[in-house]
Amino acid sequence: MAEKVISKRLIFPKGEQSKFLSDVQQKLSLCNKAVAELIGKNVRTLADWKREKFSMSLDEAEFLSKKSGVVISSGAEIKEAYWYTRAGSLAGGLAVYKKYGRIGGDEEERKKKWNIWWDTKGKFQEHPILNKTKPVKKPNFSSELAEFIGILLGDGGISKRQVVVTLHRHDDKAYSDYVRNLIEKLFHTVPGIYRNKKSLADSIVISRTELVQFCVDKLGLKIGDKVRQQVGVPLWVKDKKSYSIACLRGLVDTDGCVIKHRYSAKGKIYCYKKLSFTNSSVPLLKFVFEILSGLGMNPRATKNGKEVRIESQFDMKRYFDVVGSNNQKHLNRLVD
Repeated sequence: MAEKVISKRLIFPKGEQSKFLSDVQQKLSLCNKAVAELIGKNVRTLADWKREKFSMSLDEAEFLSKKSGVVISSGAEIKEAYWYTRAGSLAGGLAVYKKYGRIGGDEEERKKKWNIWWDTKGKFQEHPILNKTKPVKKPNFSSELAEFIGILLGDGGISKRQVVVTLHRHDDKAYSDYVRNLIEKLFHTVPGIYRNKKSLADSIVISRTELVQFCVDKLGLKIGDKVRQQVGVPLWVKDKKSYSIACLRGLVDTDGCVIKHRYSAKGKIYCYKKLSFTNSSVPLLKFVFEILSGLGMNPRATKNGKEVRIESQFDMKRYFDVVGSNNQKHLNRLVD
């Protein structure tokens, strides 16, 4: 069974969390209630965040940043969930030590009993699952595997024991089913689904050390924060056009969106669709820009350096004809 994903906390410098939330609210032009509903929170919780009574989870902060375009303060620190309990444990341990002169009872007696157990029983016992990992299928390079790479680089992450893809509970419901089926087909393992009750994010989780090793050693991915490491697309994907297109589809299906552009001219209102890909990894932005250009399109990099757009209607048609999308959300917005 996959491990439950517990979100890390984001600790802002004093005053920065309140400013971040105010900027998000202003950018999205939403009231307190609407912002709270957006992330599945109570209005009172949002108020506590604004007063900086409590810290936000990393998932919630990144979701709001991505939705609004407001950048998270560079001074913010990422800490493990329940990080504050360590300080409490240390304080408690120190108090016990001051009172009794030791921690955890008689250490010599404990060691003596353990040695007796080991010499008489422990070393003779078999441990059939000790240090063994559950196997996964290791597929050959393919367009489907390249698309999975794009999905993982877009809305996924890798830790020492898990591969995780996080998607919006409602907007990406159909796409979530597609991703789970793709994972099962590629690696012959059924991923777990974990719903974050405090937000609208659902995590697709595969807890397989062997899969993590395969992603790192064979596929060229990295464990840890993708933005800090400025992770890019592996060379084996770039070396083949069909793989690059599939990877591009995975990236845009996760970190892209179809947006409506409205403007008025001579009393008439016009509306047309654009495609936007937003990310904070320079290598990924460069990859998307170069592949789109190589397919005969004219992408535009925005001034903030974190977005690549397709704006002409010719390019929009060519993108969905050549690259396509497996995220029904994008296809629905095309015809809305």
